[in-house]
Order: sequence, then C-alpha cells, then structure tokens
Amino acid sequence: MSARFVKMCVKTVRPILRFLNVTRDFGDLFARVWVAKVFFVSGLSKLADWNTTLVLFKYVYSTPLMSPAVAAYLGTGVELVFPVLLVLGFGGRFLLFGFFIYNIICILSFHFLWTPMGTAGFDDHVLWGIILMLLMFHGMGRISLDYFIHKKYGHMIYECEQKIIQELEKE
Repeated sequence: MSARFVKMCVKTVRPILRFLNVTRDFGDLFARVWVAKVFFVSGLSKLADWNTTLVLFKYVYSTPLMSPAVAAYLGTGVELVFPVLLVLGFGGRFLLFGFFIYNIICILSFHFLWTPMGTAGFDDHVLWGIILMLLMFHGMGRISLDYFIHKKYGHMIYECEQKIIQELEKE
C-alpha cells in the first residue's frame, strides 16, 4: 500500500472514530432506555390487571422455587424498579447483572417461548439479554448517576478501599 492511500484512509476514518467516541454515551443511554421501556411496560401491564397476573403466574409461568404469588410480586417489582434505576444509570454492573439474570429467569419460566409460536418472543429476550450483557461489560456510560457519583466521590471510595485492604493485611 502506498503512503498516500494510508493517509487518505486515516483522514477518512479518524473523523468517524471521533464522532463515535463523542456519541458513545448517547448510545449507552439509548440502549438502557430501550431495554428499560420494554420491562417497565410489562410491569405496568401486570399492575393494570393484577388478578390476571396472579393467574398467569399460577398456571402459565413456571416458578418452582417460590409460590406463584411471591413470584408475581417479585417479578412485577423487578419490572417496575430495575428499569427506573437502569435509565438513571444507578447501580452499575450489579444492576445490569441482576437484570440479565432476571431476563434469563423470564425465558426459563415462560415455556411458550420455547415453542415454534413463541420464537419471536424468545428472540426478543435474547436481544434484550445481549444488550444487557454488553452494557454489563461496558458499564453505564458517562450519562449516568454512577458516573457523576464516581466523579464526585470516587476518590473517597478508593481511599476507603485502601484502608480496608491495609486492615486486612494487618490481620
């Protein structure tokens, strides 16, 4: 390759990469809002007709580790609280990991998703899981409460960690 061609490629690619770096945080926010909207709307629909929700958890969703009523309350609570925290960007990777696990539980407990007619729903859950997983690996981004808290108090957190490590090393 000629040096001229390489320079032309660099001149073309560099502005694109700068643009992607500037807009990356908006992409993180968009991904968080997208997934949050889906689960929040689901939680609202469960609240809208609570009797139907209880029937679904009793006869349709498989929740062998807890009673259907407890599963209904927990599931609805997760679908109403986690999305708000996700949009705010509060809870970081712990929240994202919990949300990711909840999505897997949803897939495993709703057997319809495993049928030929439930393929579209299954694919949706896989897509949401992939988005959650990518956010979990990447973090919430700079448009988040976590970022602002860390920016303001991160040094204090680091100092506390160091003190704890020093105390543990003394023992």
